[in-house]
Amino acid sequence: MSKIKTKHICQNCGYESLKWMGKCPECDRWNSFVEEVYDQKTKHDLFVLNDKKDNKPIPINSVEAVEEYRFSTNIKELDRVLGGGVVKGSLILVGGDPGIGKSTLLIQVSNEIAKQGMKVLYISGEESAQQIKMRGKRLNINSDNLYIFAENNLKIIEKQIDTLKPDIMIVDSIQTVFSPDITSAPGSVSQIKEGTSKFMKISKNLGITTFIVGHVTKEGSLAGPKILEHMVDTVIYFEGERYNTYRMIRAVKNRFGSTNELGVFEMRDLGLVEIENPSKILISERPKGVSGSVIVSTIEGTRPMLVELQALVSPTSFGIPRRMATGFDQNRVNLLIAVLEKRVGMQIQNQDVYINVVGGIRISEPAADLGIALSIASGFRNIEIRQDTVVAGEIGLTGEVRGVSFIEKRIIESKKLGFKRIVIPKNNLSGTEKVQGIEIIGVKNIKEALESVLGGSYGV
Repeated sequence: MSKIKTKHICQNCGYESLKWMGKCPECDRWNSFVEEVYDQKTKHDLFVLNDKKDNKPIPINSVEAVEEYRFSTNIKELDRVLGGGVVKGSLILVGGDPGIGKSTLLIQVSNEIAKQGMKVLYISGEESAQQIKMRGKRLNINSDNLYIFAENNLKIIEKQIDTLKPDIMIVDSIQTVFSPDITSAPGSVSQIKEGTSKFMKISKNLGITTFIVGHVTKEGSLAGPKILEHMVDTVIYFEGERYNTYRMIRAVKNRFGSTNELGVFEMRDLGLVEIENPSKILISERPKGVSGSVIVSTIEGTRPMLVELQALVSPTSFGIPRRMATGFDQNRVNLLIAVLEKRVGMQIQNQDVYINVVGGIRISEPAADLGIALSIASGFRNIEIRQDTVVAGEIGLTGEVRGVSFIEKRIIESKKLGFKRIVIPKNNLSGTEKVQGIEIIGVKNIKEALESVLGGSYGV
């Protein structure tokens, strides 16, 4: 009897070693190696992009450029994130925290696509057909072109794909699918790589658009090796708090579109409902007569959004004040506090500062700097910011307010929602004269911004 051969594989990055190691030399992760049995005689079906015998290099000018064929999912927010629709034969990876709504969105997508006359195969390795039917009944899903298949054996799945020949395929989830040719357990690096490679081959060779659900780790990244993200065409992340009604989808990789677009949904009893005007929803419950609240105009991809920022500044009884930020980079908040102390003279070093972006939205663009600084100053001086004011601008270390992009879109969105004035960088004033019906205030530095928003009493 031949000796069983094993190897140790890092479950974080896929690094292979003949012996166990406490720390992975590739990704520096501790205790990530798992022993797997392998057989050198086993042949894995590898994906080949072009297996023509006469394949050879050709000049780029002789290549015919054909625009990729897209079709709509009938869910505008998802189409926006994907770049205008789903590309036929693409492989799309959908990640997110447990319970955030990945399966709900994909079963709704399956139903909408099936209504268009296309054949959809929903493969579930986590739920039975009866459980999916119960959820589908709640979501009013009743298309005859939607097929449910509860299976996680890759060989059986392949046979059913050859028989059914679907146009769209949903795999929920890749961590539950396993190949019997590999001895390791489902969810291991080897199984994930084999399953993804197999679905990629099916998608490219047969022109089947495939959505793959991927689990995430406690750090928020997709479980499995990074090669999983490299193999697929598009990676979509679900964002938002599990107990918050709002959900955001964002593409972090997209070979067929932009990675800056954002789709906004609301979780209701009937499933995920798209929000076409998120600005109106996010600022609808803004409190009146309180300090520390300001409306910021931000851009997500090509969409302007108005978001409420809140700051709570209170004296601390400890030697080191506390700084917390939800929905915004905490290091950036610390930088803006330092600018307020140095360039304006506000004594905030003995104050606790808490920042919150209302609605579970996460802001990453620098144009929110001015809003953060003004909300902190408003909370510190206990002066209310006018309800009809919107701000946008990036702040430098010397206290200057730098220009931002898409300023006309920000102004038009603010005017559309009924705001009377907007504070922007002075460098952005040129070209805004044609926008009527809203007062546009240009500021050069943080002091001018404080004077225009809080008045001359913002003081130190």
